[in-house]
Amino acid sequence: MPTDTQKRIGILRGGAGRHYESSLKKGGDIISYIHENLADKYKPLDILIDKDHIWHFNGVPVNPGDLVHKVDLTWNLSHPSFSNIIESLSIPHIGPGNFSRSLMSDRNIFKEYIKNIGVHMPRHIVSPKNAQEVFEIFGAGWIVKSLTGGAAPDIRLAQTFGELAQAIEDKANLGESIMVEEFIVGKSSVVHSVENFRDEAVYVLPPDNLSTIDKEKIIIITKILHKHLNVKHYLKLDFTLNPKRGVFLTSVEFVPDLRIGSHLEKSCESVGAKMHHIVEHILESTLSMTHHQI
Repeated sequence: MPTDTQKRIGILRGGAGRHYESSLKKGGDIISYIHENLADKYKPLDILIDKDHIWHFNGVPVNPGDLVHKVDLTWNLSHPSFSNIIESLSIPHIGPGNFSRSLMSDRNIFKEYIKNIGVHMPRHIVSPKNAQEVFEIFGAGWIVKSLTGGAAPDIRLAQTFGELAQAIEDKANLGESIMVEEFIVGKSSVVHSVENFRDEAVYVLPPDNLSTIDKEKIIIITKILHKHLNVKHYLKLDFTLNPKRGVFLTSVEFVPDLRIGSHLEKSCESVGAKMHHIVEHILESTLSMTHHQI
């Protein structure tokens, strides 16, 4: 049972769809992290939505409406659409807001949206029939990603037509749905941003392995994307800088990786912070918000 001083944090995970297993893993990681690092202030509580869309609270089936009396805040690691239910109950919650959800649900729309601020995304094709179909759209190299789900999705790099054909065939034999994306050659950079942290409207943990000019460029782009996506609290962006083609955004993530040795942990250490400072800031900021949309 939570103490009088502990805030009850409901960790929402599961749901139907291809990200089910990944959601379980991410939610479990956050439950463990809060329990191990912030248990004096917060009580993590498991809210599991099974594949039949039945909600469970600490292992017991529950009506979502009853959560109003059981948690002070929820952190949605399930499908973003479940945030609509939490919002309807006026429970403070962490998760992508309506604008981010709608924009991110269509990669092509998102690609056109960010082009206006000078950022590109790799070309891609979902569920190609064969390697030739991919080759006719863009040449080598290719990244073949599984869309079927799992806690650790399989990602393969194909540098020749034969490798691409083999990767597509292998995944087809496993019954996996895939996306093939062009491999962008260049310098990679991972950036984390936090809203209203250390007295900055958008605080960017400085990227590494970049020149001063490129570092400043990525920080500016990160702040613009953070605001344009209407992100509240945390955002992780993966970039590749190609000297001829410009800046490419290759990945967007709204959930911090709290594992020991993660890039976030190293980035925090570079500025004299700890990951639990970020997590506590996210929790406290959400609890204190008048409007609970992220």
